Amino acid sequence: MRTARPVTLPAATTLVAALALVAGCSASGDGAGDEGAATPRMTIGMVSHSGEGDTFWDIVQNGAERAAAKDRVKFLYANDKEGAKQAELVQSYIDQKVDGLIVTLAKPEALKAVVRKAVAHGIPVITINSGGQFSKAYGALTHIGQDESVAGKAVGEELGRRGRKKVLCVIHEQGNVSLEDRCAGVRKGFSGTVENLDVDGTNAPASQSSIEAKLQSDSSIDSIVTLGAPMAAVSVKAKQEAGSKAQIATFDLNVAVVKLLKAKDVTFAVDQQPYLQGYEAVDLLALHKANANVLGGGRPVLTGPQLVSGKDVPKLEEYTGRGTR
Repeated sequence: MRTARPVTLPAATTLVAALALVAGCSASGDGAGDEGAATPRMTIGMVSHSGEGDTFWDIVQNGAERAAAKDRVKFLYANDKEGAKQAELVQSYIDQKVDGLIVTLAKPEALKAVVRKAVAHGIPVITINSGGQFSKAYGALTHIGQDESVAGKAVGEELGRRGRKKVLCVIHEQGNVSLEDRCAGVRKGFSGTVENLDVDGTNAPASQSSIEAKLQSDSSIDSIVTLGAPMAAVSVKAKQEAGSKAQIATFDLNVAVVKLLKAKDVTFAVDQQPYLQGYEAVDLLALHKANANVLGGGRPVLTGPQLVSGKDVPKLEEYTGRGTR
């Protein structure tokens, strides 16, 4: 089993610098006494494209809430898998006159107008996780996440090193540009064949049936790539029912994926550090308000990818258990 192999992250050092600056700001505060320290200085709203039961977004929220507690921020969160509903949620935060917004751009066209509206109203916006290529054009301060094409390419290359020949790339949310970019990246980095399969990520039994049927109809598939942690366990069950020997790799971590890595049911996973995405987004909006800071220099702040495998399980068990990885 290979050890974790980090991909070069151009903006990684800026995260360290930002955290050091934040620590200094937190220590000095804004002159308020102990009583004042309990009063929120600002309100930040986050809108994500999460569907029901997606544990990835629990980790994002954990990071955001930790930063909010440190920075005296009132943190609001809302989610919907439909782009139009996401736009309505963003509009509701504009109407509430929040001091900052954190938005995902999985369905960029649906969010374009309302994000630009928020910026026009003087509300700073940071995009996270999805649609980083649209962030600057929509007026956001920066984007925090991983480059999905780079991450996918790293997965494709790793599968090639493992001697794989045909990959099934399972897309659990149709129309999500980041998921499509991941599969396209896998195809770019892989010398064999890559075939996409669309499933409904909010319906685990139906997803399992679709994957199982595909494996039964095509015995040449020797690898499955899932694009979210919950879908990894679904694919393991589908593989078992189909009697397939395909290896499984996944994007993202949670407690279940670490157990699957430990059991060798999943060969490796791509960690984009969702805790950091939530934490840094809140922290940077607080810094922007307090000190007019902007991180990234016009480029995304990368939180991944990093490939992790069974050898990384001991530490990952601790971190995922506390909801930070």
